[in-house]
Amino acid sequence: MKEFLFIKKVLVLSLLAFVFSALQCGNTSNSSETIKPEPLKPTLDELIGEMIIFGIDGTQLSQTPAVKKYLAAGNLGGIILYEKNIAKTNSKVTLKTLCNEIQTQSNKTVFIGIDQEGGTVNRLKTKYGFPKSVTAKYLGELNNVDSSKAYAQTMAKTIKELGINVNFTPCVDLCSNPNNPIIAKYGRCYSDNPQIVATHAGIFSETLFENNILPVLKHFPGHGSSKGDTHLGMADVTEVWTENELVPYRALIKKDLAQAIMSAHIINAKLDPDTLPSTLSKPILTGMLRNDLGFKGVIFSDDMQMRAISDHYGLENAILMAVNAGIDVLMFSGNIPGTETPTIERVFSTFNKLIEDGKISEKRLLESYERIQAVKSKL
Repeated sequence: MKEFLFIKKVLVLSLLAFVFSALQCGNTSNSSETIKPEPLKPTLDELIGEMIIFGIDGTQLSQTPAVKKYLAAGNLGGIILYEKNIAKTNSKVTLKTLCNEIQTQSNKTVFIGIDQEGGTVNRLKTKYGFPKSVTAKYLGELNNVDSSKAYAQTMAKTIKELGINVNFTPCVDLCSNPNNPIIAKYGRCYSDNPQIVATHAGIFSETLFENNILPVLKHFPGHGSSKGDTHLGMADVTEVWTENELVPYRALIKKDLAQAIMSAHIINAKLDPDTLPSTLSKPILTGMLRNDLGFKGVIFSDDMQMRAISDHYGLENAILMAVNAGIDVLMFSGNIPGTETPTIERVFSTFNKLIEDGKISEKRLLESYERIQAVKSKL
């Protein structure tokens, strides 16, 4: 009997010790580990919206009410600005006010982008009170790292003060065709030497990113050898493109100076036997850029309204092919003369139709969403 009571006592004490231990483990106030709530899964509209960057009219957001509405709902990832968005007087203050309105309109970080390459491709001109800028060609011919750093710092300071956080530069195309009608003609390339291009593009990329501005390298996989202008129609580089045009990309990706890259609308049958523009080509964007070159960042499309795309594919096919090729952010500028700008509602409804039809998966959208958020968190 005594033996039975002893065993019973041991069991009771063991049970009490177990309960006490469980209570201690459950006391989160004293525990070094806290249970974190699962992050909310983004809605379908949020997934779609993060993949769109849109142009606006005028110098006030209210002039494009549909875009303002989507921003307010948290369903638009970015805005691109052009010279039409800069007031003729009191330019700096008005533009800074516009950028602030765009950013505060949404409860999320919004890409506010601009093409401020310098020299000819220059939205922030001296006539509006902004500092003088120079072309990439000028800096490449000078080939002085201190000069490039000085101009890069001026550019970064100017953009940062306005509230712009994305600059679609540096242009890393090679000046391989001096008669190129859209790259070399405007002094947009540093050199035909890929090492010189990588050096000076790297300075601009690093300086912009140090100032919380996302630099976007362009135009992948190389537009410098083309004889045509993709703003106006197709440009085929099959016979003129060389592997050298990838050298700056390889160098800057390796140095972690490539957080974002813009696709070109050029055709290269050597890289894609289906002769699709690079923006719509999975072999070029996913196969080459992501898998071969190891790029992990965000891929922006060049303007989807440029005639190389809009005249040949239509909105639905262009969105379908671009997303499935690997584009993370599709740009609709509203800034190509003579082309119809799709409304933001139409872009959204086209996305939704493609998803409902099973042609684009939510998984694919989530991949882009996560890449975009990773970059935005650094800004």
